[in-house]
Amino acid sequence: MSKQSEFLTLDYLKSGTKKQQQVFELLTENRLFQVLAAHHPVLAGTVPLNVDIEGSDLDVICQFDDKHQFKELLLMQFADYLEFRISQPLVLGIETVIANFFIENWEVEIFGQAVPVIKQAAYRHLLAEHNLLQQHGDVLRQQVKALKMMGFKTEPAFARALNLPGDPYEALFAFENE
Repeated sequence: MSKQSEFLTLDYLKSGTKKQQQVFELLTENRLFQVLAAHHPVLAGTVPLNVDIEGSDLDVICQFDDKHQFKELLLMQFADYLEFRISQPLVLGIETVIANFFIENWEVEIFGQAVPVIKQAAYRHLLAEHNLLQQHGDVLRQQVKALKMMGFKTEPAFARALNLPGDPYEALFAFENE
């Protein structure tokens, strides 16, 4: 199975790091992906790549067909969670629904757009960062973690560690299909 398709389920977390296994249990016990199943949820961000640091959140990207129905689902299912908030910003010019809340000690961000998850920037960055980690190994992983602890966001941390020129979010797209 390719890594691209492997990220589309949570199964890889079961045999991952201790933290990845804990995240698998947390998401499974709280039925998060079952609730969101119709919206093709994918865990993106730092945990799948083992570049998370203390305070990293769980980024769950989703696709919706109807923004209002998606928002209602999030309100109905998650509004009672600690520090729940919801917003509807434009992200890269695309209508987006974002819900944030806490499950135990983890902040969860559910990010939905009317764009297939495999075409969303977060997923494309996940693939690019995975490819870069495959090429550069644990040295890059440790550099990224160190930069994140200094306050860098993930994509700028990768770009800085690799001396990529220009916009770090754009620069990473060059590595998604390697």
